[in-house]
Amino acid sequence: MRLKRLHMRYYPPGIFLDYEKRGQLRTKSIDLLNLTPETDVNELLSDIRAAEPLITSSCAEQVKVLICRLQEKVGQKDDRKFYLFRALQAHILPLTNIAFNKSGSSFITGSYDRTCKIWDTASGEELHTLEGHRNVVYAIAFNNPYGMAYPSSFPCFFGNWYKVATGSFDKTCKLWSAETGKLFLYSTLSQGHFAEIISLSFNTMGDHLVTGSFDHTAILWDVSSGRLVKVHILTGHRGEISCVQFNWDCSLIVTASLDKTCKVSVSLHSPQSDVWDADSGQCLATLLGHNDEVLDVCFNYTGQLIATASADGETSDSDS
Repeated sequence: MRLKRLHMRYYPPGIFLDYEKRGQLRTKSIDLLNLTPETDVNELLSDIRAAEPLITSSCAEQVKVLICRLQEKVGQKDDRKFYLFRALQAHILPLTNIAFNKSGSSFITGSYDRTCKIWDTASGEELHTLEGHRNVVYAIAFNNPYGMAYPSSFPCFFGNWYKVATGSFDKTCKLWSAETGKLFLYSTLSQGHFAEIISLSFNTMGDHLVTGSFDHTAILWDVSSGRLVKVHILTGHRGEISCVQFNWDCSLIVTASLDKTCKVSVSLHSPQSDVWDADSGQCLATLLGHNDEVLDVCFNYTGQLIATASADGETSDSDS
């Protein structure tokens, strides 16, 4: 293996390693979720080098610089004030969702008009209209982990790094080039979900995608090649999936469900969220407690806590 490039991620703090193995370009992350202003940088660097063979003496100083920059960022106070920046008449029908790319330089909107639009944030200019779905587009996401269109060291590797995924009530998910607004070849899933796709999420590296559907299942896809390749089907919910999310180190997936299988008494089969192992597709835990539909779920950035929101009017925290 040969290290090609280092990248820094401010939130949650971490470092990406681009490396070459058997002629293939790959990426792995070093998550620094417990980094604080008081962390001993030299000790942390020593621990990283002991665990990661790609960090050799030749690049250790560069890694130290990145850690110091991340440490400085963690210690900064956030005193920003928020105000209305711009209002756009984006679609002819109501919007369903909106998502920024990593850097915030562009964003995408989904709509009941069956289209998505990619916008330039600073100017408000419409960059692309994504057309092809036959029903409401309800779930959208960028995959780019670095927040830029072209990784400068790998210009031929562009297609793998800057995608947009869209999920629709037409039961399909599509992969698009965020740069051109065009569909990737063979990028519309087939033999996937049998009902509306209501939620989707990329992992941190942008090479895997999880989709959640009203067919009570979630599906994990490998999208590194520009195609949707099925990896695991996550089954077990007794109701429609309302939300799917990865944790930051991409080891876990959480799914939330409406779960109204038993209509006699919701207390006998209460709505639930499940935690899945992203490698094996196995369910690790079922989180109970709400008395009505679970509508949203997310990890905190360390991946140790899960928050759920429900139609019962309550929120809940759980350890993962």
